[in-house]
Amino acid sequence: MPKQHIERAAEALIHLYARQYGLPDDAPVPVDAILECSLGLTLEIGDLANRLGLNDVLGATWIESRTVMIDQTLEPTDNPSKEGRFNFTLAHEVGHWELHRFQICDPPDQPSLFDFQTEPSIVCRSSQSREPMEWQADCFAGYLLMPEDRVFKTWAQVYGSSGQYVAFEEIEQLKDRWGEKRPTVKVAREMARRFNVSGQAMQIRLENLKLVLPEKPEPDLFSGGWE
Repeated sequence: MPKQHIERAAEALIHLYARQYGLPDDAPVPVDAILECSLGLTLEIGDLANRLGLNDVLGATWIESRTVMIDQTLEPTDNPSKEGRFNFTLAHEVGHWELHRFQICDPPDQPSLFDFQTEPSIVCRSSQSREPMEWQADCFAGYLLMPEDRVFKTWAQVYGSSGQYVAFEEIEQLKDRWGEKRPTVKVAREMARRFNVSGQAMQIRLENLKLVLPEKPEPDLFSGGWE
């Protein structure tokens, strides 16, 4: 599945919600409202780890009953620091619904009923993040929560220009200070706050859009960097 297809699917869902309910340009994308109002799905919070017997499960989707459950450890009311991760996991499940539900099963024509006796159609585990369906859902979540046009507009407001930020030195300093393999730079953390996502998710998005450069760029012919 090409990334262009995934991005178009996410954009279409944002436009659908905006037509139905309105969406200010400077407001975070309300993924919970999109799930419940535009898609007509039911959102549940529960103890997925105990229910499924898995210690790395974050979300699950029951296609037949049109239900999405997010593990209670990510519930933002009790765990405010997890709000960004909660939103991304929720958007990830929406991605599965939009991209994969017809590949998995054809939902029967029946009332929405969350049956705890049935196993979920899709189980999302951190250990399976490299699986094709999982990275596709991750891509969808990034496109849904951090649309390109909104990211560029906010970047100009936060960073002060539409130019790139070479983050190599800051990243190296953060690595030395905190010992992190992939630290989040200050401008990504500020951008993340405005989009209600985690700093890590925002940094990945900024790097993919070439707004944050984690490595020193190679000198070109006109930069004066060649001897």
